[in-house]
Amino acid sequence: MKISALWRKPKPAPAEPVLSDHDRMALLTALLNDKSQPNINALSVLVRNIDLMALNIKTLGYDLAKALGAALPVRTDTVARHVGLSSKMSTQADLESDWVAHWCSELKVPVVFHRKLWELSYILQALYETGNLRPGARGVGFGCGNEPMASYFASYGVASTVTDLAADDSRALDWSGTNQHAAQVDAAFHANLVDRATFDRLVDYRTADMNAIPDDLVGYDFCWSMCAFEHLGSIQQGVDFVANSLKTLRPGGIAVHTTEFNINPNGGTIDNWPTVLFQRRHFEELAARLAEQGHVVAPFDFDPGDKPLDRFIDLPPWQDGVLETLSANLGQPYHLKIGVDGFVSTCFGIMITKAS
Repeated sequence: MKISALWRKPKPAPAEPVLSDHDRMALLTALLNDKSQPNINALSVLVRNIDLMALNIKTLGYDLAKALGAALPVRTDTVARHVGLSSKMSTQADLESDWVAHWCSELKVPVVFHRKLWELSYILQALYETGNLRPGARGVGFGCGNEPMASYFASYGVASTVTDLAADDSRALDWSGTNQHAAQVDAAFHANLVDRATFDRLVDYRTADMNAIPDDLVGYDFCWSMCAFEHLGSIQQGVDFVANSLKTLRPGGIAVHTTEFNINPNGGTIDNWPTVLFQRRHFEELAARLAEQGHVVAPFDFDPGDKPLDRFIDLPPWQDGVLETLSANLGQPYHLKIGVDGFVSTCFGIMITKAS
């Protein structure tokens, strides 16, 4: 044997494949390894039961909401009443109230503990208290989707213009898949609330970008939007929309909007994202800005409520994901507060009177 052979370097072992960060994370969090055995590592142990815990929380919360809803008295003789509505969060006490029961009766839907039902009731209560649910009044809505508002208004002789993004706007694609985008006026027609002839006489449809409200939308008695202005791209764009919406109104007109609200007044919040979360300071700054122009924001009430459903925070997945079969059995979501990317969010309504 040659002496040089004794010093020959061994052949290097074949290089292991380079994994992307995504692939590494998938290996770390997978329930099973490549032999179908439990994946034993610290990260997997931490996360493997998170979906199951979320499902347990959802099940208990939804069952509680259903039981509380079933225990509510049946109200057959509701009437609209002045309650001194403030700019506020949705709460369990609101959904148990006579005023919400009245508007649910008017909309021909049962009272259930869901924040979207609170939003509908809040807008109608605000318009009632300001004298805008009357024949001859005119309103304009933004991001209307398939809301029943325009049909309900028409049944009382109130004219309205419903607006939404143009169907070919890329931002509309996400919403059209969830039936929340009005591609035409038919989406706003609800036959259980109004006949078609009355609807066609009193309701018209326009495309409108909430970040650039058309200049000819003016002279209305009121304007409204329901959980729409958090989707305009940023917190600044959202508060600018609220301020700009007043331009559509006659002097003394009413703007009423609802949106997503981060109940924690301190620390960070989601901004510059498809869904942003407003905080107390954003609304207080907006109110001060509007007051300088002579507008009046209804007093703020930042009480998140203290009843069981005020403390229940619903979690994703929303009837999808790895627990699709089980979560689908839960049926319709019942919640007032939800987790949004780690933040606790609920609906907030704000009511503004334009300067006279």
